[in-house]
Amino acid sequence: MKKIFPHKLIKKNFNQNQFFKLKKYLSSQGIIIKKKSTFKFGIEKFKTLYLTGFSSLLIILVAFVMPLFSDINPRVAKDLKINESNKKFKKVLEGEQLKDKGKLDEGLDLSNILEDVFKFEDIPQDTVRLSASTIEQLFKDTDYSLSEVRKSKKVKPIRLSLLPNEIKQIENSKKRKNLFIQIILPLILEENNLILIDRKRLFSILNKNKNSKKEINWLNTKFKQYGVLNKDIPTLKVRMDIVPVSLAIAQAAKETGWGTSRFALEGNALFGQWTWSGDGIKPAGAESDTKHKVMKFKVLKASVRAYQRNLNTHSSYKNFRQLRAQLRDDSEKLDSLLLADKLDNYAETGKEYTKILKQIIIQNSLKDFDDVKLMPLSIIYKNLI
Repeated sequence: MKKIFPHKLIKKNFNQNQFFKLKKYLSSQGIIIKKKSTFKFGIEKFKTLYLTGFSSLLIILVAFVMPLFSDINPRVAKDLKINESNKKFKKVLEGEQLKDKGKLDEGLDLSNILEDVFKFEDIPQDTVRLSASTIEQLFKDTDYSLSEVRKSKKVKPIRLSLLPNEIKQIENSKKRKNLFIQIILPLILEENNLILIDRKRLFSILNKNKNSKKEINWLNTKFKQYGVLNKDIPTLKVRMDIVPVSLAIAQAAKETGWGTSRFALEGNALFGQWTWSGDGIKPAGAESDTKHKVMKFKVLKASVRAYQRNLNTHSSYKNFRQLRAQLRDDSEKLDSLLLADKLDNYAETGKEYTKILKQIIIQNSLKDFDDVKLMPLSIIYKNLI
């Protein structure tokens, strides 16, 4: 039986009597006319409102539930010490003062601090010692001169492994000094660059809320290299920093007589570091019961790294590191003349030693090299130039 709804009928000129007659006729034919209900619980009328409300409720629900299903890494528990340290020492990172600096830079684990230095012993044995004349010609051919470095503030990445034996035969002191500086300058800059890269990575890790396994492993390696006890990050921050170029050159000049000493020529020892174990060179004229020796190295670069690690870790140079950190906090340059005063424990002559260092720096205008950059061999150094 069909159903017809009156609202579909044409309402123009509508006659009620005719409509009832039509309805009666259609009923006799089995067709029932019914009025369609227009009440739909307000759905049609309030459809937009209902959809808007439902969408809003869904968004709120999703926002509430999403954090419960976020990726929670099991390593977070291991990272808590790092992140807690980041919060705890935020003042240090921002250059502010710590309330208690007494426990900063305390203790030293010696077991691994020279592990990467000893790796230089594994290099091939065919290292060639070039003559002084050959080295001078090499520098000339590559336009590498100290006068040009002072102007351009850039150093050619020429790395030599050994000093020339003839350096002690160069009578002209200025020529001998220049050759010595040219040889060791790239080596000092390269080691400083490596430290700066590590220091930049350290700050990047400290500024993160969560650290990866790779970052944690890297930190553990650096804790060992710098002999840091209890994985103390503020101590690592204080120790992981460069030595001003002028100060390093001055100490190398003082300890080797501008490259002419037996320790420098036979053992590549640029900084006269002592050792009580292992291989070394016994000082001439030393008493028979003398136990210490001067450390010797396979290449000059190893000596530079060992020297920087020594200043950055040994308790004798804690005052040096504290002043350096203070200069960093005050956003000042690392002044080699100020820092030299804190190296009175480096030699038995104490304060007299520091006076000599400052004289060498001033008389040879070594501070000119504090802001020079090593031209990169690879892209990793480009951001440091």
